[in-house]
Amino acid sequence: MTDQAGTRTRARFVRESADVRRQALIDATARCLAERGVGGTSVRAICARAGVSSGLLTHYFAGVDALILATYVDVGAKVSAALDAAIAAAGADPRDRLRACLQANLRPPVLDPDLLATWIAFWSLVKSDPAIAAVHADVYRGTRAQLEALLGDAAPHLSRAQRRIAAISLTALVDGLWLELCLDRSTFSPEEAQAMVESAMLQCLEAKDDPVDQSDRP
Repeated sequence: MTDQAGTRTRARFVRESADVRRQALIDATARCLAERGVGGTSVRAICARAGVSSGLLTHYFAGVDALILATYVDVGAKVSAALDAAIAAAGADPRDRLRACLQANLRPPVLDPDLLATWIAFWSLVKSDPAIAAVHADVYRGTRAQLEALLGDAAPHLSRAQRRIAAISLTALVDGLWLELCLDRSTFSPEEAQAMVESAMLQCLEAKDDPVDQSDRP
C-alpha cells in the first residue's frame, strides 16, 4: 500500500525473503529514476519509495551506483522477457516470430512512457559509468543477436553480413518509433508505427543475396 505522499508502506510483521527485498529496492529505484532522474535518486528517496530503512539498502547493495546498475539489468531483463513471450506466442512460423518480436516493442508493456523515463536516466550514465556502459552494450548486443537469428530463420538466403545490417536497421527504426511514441503520440499512432516496421521487415526479408559477399555464408 502507499500513503498520501506516494511512499510505499510495508507491513512490519511480514518476513520477506532476500529476493523479495532486493526486488523491492530495484523496483523503487526504477520509479525514482523515472520520476526524479539520476540526480534525485538517492538512498533516502529509494528507501522512502520502497518503505524500508536505509540500512536495508546498504545490506543488499554496495551503494546507489550498484543499485542503479542492478536496476538497469533488471529492466533490460523485463523487456527481453516481454519480447520472448511475444515470440513464443507467435507460433512456429519464422516470419510470424520475427514480426512478433518487432511489434512487441510498440505495444505495452514495452511501449510505456515511464519506461522511457527510466531508460533516459540509464542512458545519461553510459558515457560516464563503465559498468552501465557494459550493460548497455550487452543489452544492445543481445537484441541484435536475437533479431539476426530470427532473420536467419525467416530468410535463410540472407548472408551473415546481410542479417547483421538488417538487424541494425530494424533496431534503429523500432527504437526511433518507440522513442517518439513514448514522447508524443500526436504525430503517428502505434498502429502506423507497426505498419512502418512491417514494411521495413518485408524489405529486409526480400533482399537479394549479395554475390560479392560469399565469405561469411553459414
